[in-house]
Amino acid sequence: MSDFSLWDILRNLLLALRWTVVLSLIAFIGGGIVGALLLFLRLRGGKVANKAVGLYVQLFQGTPLLMQLFLAYFGIALFGIDVSAWTAASVALTLYTSAFLAEIWRGCVASIPKGQWEASGSLALSFGEQMRHVILPQAVTIAIAPTVGFLVQVIKGTALASVIGFVELTKAGSMISNATFQPFVVFSCVALLYFVLCFPVSLYAKTLERKTHGRRA
Repeated sequence: MSDFSLWDILRNLLLALRWTVVLSLIAFIGGGIVGALLLFLRLRGGKVANKAVGLYVQLFQGTPLLMQLFLAYFGIALFGIDVSAWTAASVALTLYTSAFLAEIWRGCVASIPKGQWEASGSLALSFGEQMRHVILPQAVTIAIAPTVGFLVQVIKGTALASVIGFVELTKAGSMISNATFQPFVVFSCVALLYFVLCFPVSLYAKTLERKTHGRRA
């Protein structure tokens, strides 16, 4: 058995943790950009665009993220494109995140009373002006907490990228476990690092939610 100290295990896991963080940020930021475009299409693109976006959302929400990762990794390669695990994981998680964020944000916009639309419309504001000056300021306040909370799901979702060979925290834990023959110690450390990463985000989401309810009350 290899002579690995607890510090050796933690040090190697911390090196892998940075890739979990980077992948989470890519998925969250990229998914946010795509999700915002999908939201705009759903609000302003007409019936066809609304149905197309709805189908997109249902597709990514209704299929396992694991399957999406496999399709991104092996499916794109069928077109003769050399896809790395890093690229496949980024694409799959970005698309997955965009579907959920688009739906979260659509619900937040839909929660704004119809009277707000009618009142702003009576002032001869364009759709863009209505969104910028009236609807979005209210919807953003509602959306902050669930959006930040969903970031936790994105962070945990990155663990599935290990199945296509992307070396993040979970994959590194599996490799170190095989080298040290100490699976309980290794995966206890992996769980602890996920907790350290996710708990502050969850706590911040709850704090934002309380503040939001307080302001609306």
